[in-house]
Amino acid sequence: MAKRAATSASPIVPSKIKPTTWGSGETMYRVHDAIHAVDQFNPSPKGNARFSPILDPSGNVIPTLYAATTPRGALMESVFRDVPYRTGFKHIDSKRLEGRVCSTLLFQADFELLDLSKVALRGLGIPPRQLIDTTKAQYPRTRAWAEQVYAAHPKIQGFLWSSRQDDRALAVVLFGSRVKASDLLDAKLSRPLIGNGVPVDFVVELATDLKVLLK
Repeated sequence: MAKRAATSASPIVPSKIKPTTWGSGETMYRVHDAIHAVDQFNPSPKGNARFSPILDPSGNVIPTLYAATTPRGALMESVFRDVPYRTGFKHIDSKRLEGRVCSTLLFQADFELLDLSKVALRGLGIPPRQLIDTTKAQYPRTRAWAEQVYAAHPKIQGFLWSSRQDDRALAVVLFGSRVKASDLLDAKLSRPLIGNGVPVDFVVELATDLKVLLK
């Protein structure tokens, strides 16, 4: 019973933090709808992600941008994020790939980020299961936590953590209200996830490793 309570508890909002300066020179990848610009922040109040959509103290949506340090990390944080842990083949509708691309972003500046790695979380007194290693059911809590951090720490430009979906990649979310357009550069290397109804090679390779059948 105690373990269940700890898992569902809300993470602590730190009163004092030491930001991690990170990003300049990094090559990042994001999966997004092709109709949107590579460096466009998502201003929509819709969705159900770990740290978005979130609101500022005035109730306005904070535009966010998610990216990962590898193409696989970007795919795992998006189209393959809900692949279950079970043996045998899993089926995913290939329609979820339509109209989406994997794009490359070049970070042009160092961002002031809150480090959510497991070492840093120990220092903050937050168990990973309360924040970065949760299921979708806990997302309302993690979003509420992000809103409180945003309000309490005006210099924080986003969060950095090890991807729950692919622990070989780092994930970052940036707050559009605190990032300049010149801080991000489109590398002009966008790749569609599907062409002529057929998933492209780098998507198929990951699906094969996951034992996912795209139909």
